[in-house]
Amino acid sequence: MAGFKLDCVLFDLDGTLVDTAPDLIACLNKTLLAHGFFEAPSETVRPFISHGALAMIKHCAQVDEVLGEQMLNFMLDAYQNNIAEHSRFFQGMAENLAAIEGLGLKWGVVTNKRSRFTLPLMDAMQLTDRAACIISGDTTGNSKPHPEPMLAACNQAAVAPQNCVYIGDAIHDITAGKRANMKTLAALYGYLKSDDQPHTWGADALIEHPPQLMEWINANLCH
Repeated sequence: MAGFKLDCVLFDLDGTLVDTAPDLIACLNKTLLAHGFFEAPSETVRPFISHGALAMIKHCAQVDEVLGEQMLNFMLDAYQNNIAEHSRFFQGMAENLAAIEGLGLKWGVVTNKRSRFTLPLMDAMQLTDRAACIISGDTTGNSKPHPEPMLAACNQAAVAPQNCVYIGDAIHDITAGKRANMKTLAALYGYLKSDDQPHTWGADALIEHPPQLMEWINANLCH
C-alpha cells in the first residue's frame, strides 16, 4: 500500500487475540442457574460475547433493568475470580505474536473489556510485559466505536495511527480503527453473529484464521 509503513499491530482481545468464550460462558451459566434460569448452550451465546456480558444475559433471559443489573454484577464477580481458567490463544495467535516481535514491530491491545478484567487476563496470558500498549474500555472517556481508545493506544505505544493495523471481530472494532485512520482487519474466526456482514464493514481485509494475519503483514511490510 502506497505510503503505508507498518509499525504496530493492535488487537481486540476477546474473540480476536484470546478465546475467552469458555470462561465467560461458564460464568454466565453460573449466573443463570443462581437466578432461576436454565443454562445456555455455548454455541448460542458465543456470538454475543463481543457485545458485552449484559448482552449475553439478555439473550438468555428476559430480565428487567433491576434483575439485569443484579445478574450482571454477579456474573462479573464470578468472571473476575475465574479470569483465565480455560481461556487460550486462538490457534496460531501465539506464533503470530512471536513473528510480529521477530519483525521488530510493536503490538498492543485495545478492548472494550474493563481494566479489572483486561489486566489480570493479560497477566495470566503472560502478555503484559510484551505489549506496547494496553487500552481497556474504561481507560478513556469513550470506548469503541469511538476512536479515542485507538488514539490512546498509539500515544502509549509511541506510534502514528496511520502506521497501525487493527484487527477485531465486531463492526465497532473496524469502525473505531477506520475513524482513527488505521488499516483494519476483520477476524472472521471470532464471535460473529449469524446476521453479521463483515464484508460490509469496510475492513481492508477479512481474516478467516489467525495465520492469515501474518500473510497480510508480510505482504504489506515496507521491505
